[in-house]
Amino acid sequence: MPKKKRQTESSVARRASPAEIRKAIEALDHALISHIQWGDALNVTLVCHLRPDERDLHENAHRECRFGQWYYNQNDCVICNSPKFLELERVHKLMHERAARLLKLSSEGQDIPMLDYVEFTGELNNLRRHTLTLKQDLEDEIYNIDALTGASSRIGMLAKLKEQHELVKRKLETCVIVMMDIDKFKLVNDKYGHLVGDRALATFADHVRRNTRPFDRLFRYGGEEFLLCVPHTDLGTAQKLIERIRCELAEIDIPCQGGDPFHITASFGITLLDADVSVSESIDRADLATYAAKQRGRNQTVIWDASMEQRKAS
Repeated sequence: MPKKKRQTESSVARRASPAEIRKAIEALDHALISHIQWGDALNVTLVCHLRPDERDLHENAHRECRFGQWYYNQNDCVICNSPKFLELERVHKLMHERAARLLKLSSEGQDIPMLDYVEFTGELNNLRRHTLTLKQDLEDEIYNIDALTGASSRIGMLAKLKEQHELVKRKLETCVIVMMDIDKFKLVNDKYGHLVGDRALATFADHVRRNTRPFDRLFRYGGEEFLLCVPHTDLGTAQKLIERIRCELAEIDIPCQGGDPFHITASFGITLLDADVSVSESIDRADLATYAAKQRGRNQTVIWDASMEQRKAS
């Protein structure tokens, strides 16, 4: 019996769209405005020796303020898996701890040491910087998307991988990177034309994104090559994911005007983002594994091992 063809459909969560990112930026702006207003009101309380808001003295003040309510009510993954977003919690909590100390001294009629106030204002500004940096990342995300495939462009790839590399070096998480190369893509362009070739690229990228998590990041590395960053995972789990993507890819119909639909395959090279080598070296390892997959007949998934370096040198 002929194999049933499948379309590019999946119930797996997809990466955030530009519209969703803009919505996240708008919510972040509101949270930042609330934070600025809170800081201004706190300074008035200190200068005028007013009675402090009891919520600001509570140990969970960082959760109860409007900025905290925004932070702890993030129900999507547009930003909540960003290392910079995670760092906001520490900075915000520390700022509230310093604020509570100042308010307590003021309410007891004691003088506030200049060093304590300087430390508080430093943390206040630190939180604003962190928030604005996160906003800048979101804005960059919108503008650094490859128009054809919807994948992230190569512009921000190294910066993203270096962020993940730092987390790996601090043993906070593991991360896998996967190099992907569509097999014999030149023949697709030669046989069907570049417009259909573009459709094949877009189909491939859409298939990968639909079968990965929102915080996995697909980059268009160049031409028909893509690089996938898969944090919070190990080699075995990543291999199962990529094998499913690879097998299902070969079953997707790519329409061709005036002819029958055709299919594409791809070769995949997997490696850990290694704490002991540079990001560039890890990318090279994924590239070597992809080359090995090509050499072994294409349409395969290969995990990098040290023997590939030896064969490269020989």
